[in-house]
Amino acid sequence: MKRLISLIISLLILIAIYWKIDFSGLIKVFQNSNPIWMIISISMIIPLTMLTAWRLQQLMPKKGRKSSSYLNFREANELILAASVLNMILPSKMGDIVKAYFMKQRGHLEGTLSLSLVIFEKSCDLISLLIWCVFGLIVYPEKDLLFWMMTAGVASGLIIGLLLLSSRKIASIFFATSRKIAPKKMSLKIDSLENSWIEMHRYFWHDKLQLIKFATLSLFIWFGHLSQIWFFILALNAKAPFIESLALSSLAILAGLLPLTFAGVGTRDAAFILFYQPYFPQEVGAALGLLCTSRYLLPAIAGLPFFGKYLVTRD
Repeated sequence: MKRLISLIISLLILIAIYWKIDFSGLIKVFQNSNPIWMIISISMIIPLTMLTAWRLQQLMPKKGRKSSSYLNFREANELILAASVLNMILPSKMGDIVKAYFMKQRGHLEGTLSLSLVIFEKSCDLISLLIWCVFGLIVYPEKDLLFWMMTAGVASGLIIGLLLLSSRKIASIFFATSRKIAPKKMSLKIDSLENSWIEMHRYFWHDKLQLIKFATLSLFIWFGHLSQIWFFILALNAKAPFIESLALSSLAILAGLLPLTFAGVGTRDAAFILFYQPYFPQEVGAALGLLCTSRYLLPAIAGLPFFGKYLVTRD
């Protein structure tokens, strides 16, 4: 029922968007697009996926440790693509969490460590996105009320994320508070998440050099994602300053992570139209939203064969 409701919300938002814009103008935007930049921007999905898979491989304990059977580069890519299938269905890219189940099922890691590894990976991703968003907002020229509201919200999220990731004590307070305000049926899930979070702290904070390496790599990966969106703008023969685009595209992606719509479709499109309104028409914003959806759709299509493989129970 939740998935059905999110799908209906996505459809309603899309209907509202395409009712308001000139659909023939949207078609012309694609017809007049730059084919070279279009190929370059869409092709970036491949190296970005491979780089994300390499990061996952580097996060894994090395061969020889009892808790690990090692994950090679090919398997890491398969995991990323298989999770992409569920990311098109589950909100907030929660399909990534299923990688923990797949790694446990295939014998790569023990259950608690696999979940803590994936939690760390998602935490680094979210914090990296927030950092680029804050950086872009700092240099964003339009300092109006909406700007300050967005800056306050993003900065608060970044601070909370950094505190939870760096302090076990603050994380314990957070989970204790969550147990008090959450429904009782959620208590077991919160306990499981807290145990995995503590395991994540133990595993990753013992080697701060490795931690810095993974954090830097996550920042670089998200710089690649945001650059790809700017290349989409160039492919549509539109213009927007690169630095400002870092902030605007980050905000649009954050909007798509809200657990309201089907895989962020609708909210993300509306956000691109709204945030980029000072730089190009609504039709270009809608086209940009469609291209950004392809960033999730194409890996999901490529991951269908691997998703079926991982659904098979391991003997």
